[in-house]
Amino acid sequence: MCCVIIEGIQGVGGLDEGTTEFFQALERVCAQYEVILILDEVQSGYGRSGKFFAHQHHNIKADIICLAKGMGNGFPIGGIMISPKFTASYGLLGTTFGGSHLACAAGIAVLDVIKSQKLMDNVNDVYAYFLEAIKQVPEVIKVKGKGLMLGVEFNFDVSMLRKKMIIEKHIFTGNANNKNLLRILPPLTIKKKAIDTFIVALKESLEEISVSEQANQIKA
Repeated sequence: MCCVIIEGIQGVGGLDEGTTEFFQALERVCAQYEVILILDEVQSGYGRSGKFFAHQHHNIKADIICLAKGMGNGFPIGGIMISPKFTASYGLLGTTFGGSHLACAAGIAVLDVIKSQKLMDNVNDVYAYFLEAIKQVPEVIKVKGKGLMLGVEFNFDVSMLRKKMIIEKHIFTGNANNKNLLRILPPLTIKKKAIDTFIVALKESLEEISVSEQANQIKA
């Protein structure tokens, strides 16, 4: 039996995502040809996109969902969710470190905090704020992703910008297979004040790089 494995939002791949039309067509084709649809929600799951799973933005259902990362808020844990059409049985899934009581306790605690502190509401609120705040930075040509799984794209290689941000501004951003993209994955508890700090640091860093490049051109 064949399968399709896809991320609701790409992670290291560059924060690209398919359209709702694409995902719904994919679901129909998989059902038509009895192909298993597997959603990799390892990075985009657990509320990071503003919904519990990123593929829920497209109103589709997966046959299998892969989980990890956000499940334990840093504590190592991973999981698999399967459709009721599969018959679960003991020994079906092999694992070396599976069944850890501590990992399961961490996983339950994370779910309790997400619910009690309404973190998904915070994700959507901060996301909307970020989209407005980033307009202050004219060098940004596109914002990719959803919620707090974001990519800020420029028309130049951002390696120098990333280095300046972390060394001088003490703000860490991730990289991606797109060399022009800053990958931004803050904690789900982040507040708007931290977004303001990021925007100021980003504007300052861009200005400092521009001044430095102009000075180098004059010297040349």
